[in-house]
Amino acid sequence: MTDCLFCKIAAGEIPADIVYQDDQMVAFKDIAPKASVHILLIPRKHIVSLAELEPGDSGLIGEMLLKTQQIAAEAGLKEGYRVIANSGDGGGQEVPHLHFHILGDVRDDNWVGF
Repeated sequence: MTDCLFCKIAAGEIPADIVYQDDQMVAFKDIAPKASVHILLIPRKHIVSLAELEPGDSGLIGEMLLKTQQIAAEAGLKEGYRVIANSGDGGGQEVPHLHFHILGDVRDDNWVGF
C-alpha cells in the first residue's frame, strides 16, 4: 500500500529506530512510548488488522509472535513483557497496518488510548 505509514517505514522511506528486521518483518521503537520499553513489530506485508488475516498468513503471524522472544531479550526484558495487538477503530488501532506492541517495564495498567 503506497500511503501506509508502516509500509513506508518497512521500505526505508520514513526513518525509524529499527531494532530488528528481516525479509518478513520489522521492529522499531514507538515514537510515543507507553512503557519504558515500547517496540512495534510489523509485517512487511500490508495487512490492515487481525480482522483482515487470511489462512495463508498463519505462518507469518506465528513467526512474528516467536520473534517477540528475541526482540524482548535483546531489549533487556528479563522479567517479562506484554504483547498487545489492537484491531480496528473499536479496538483502539490507530495505524491501519497490523502491528504488535511489545511492552516492558510496565508501571501502570492504564491501557486507555492504546
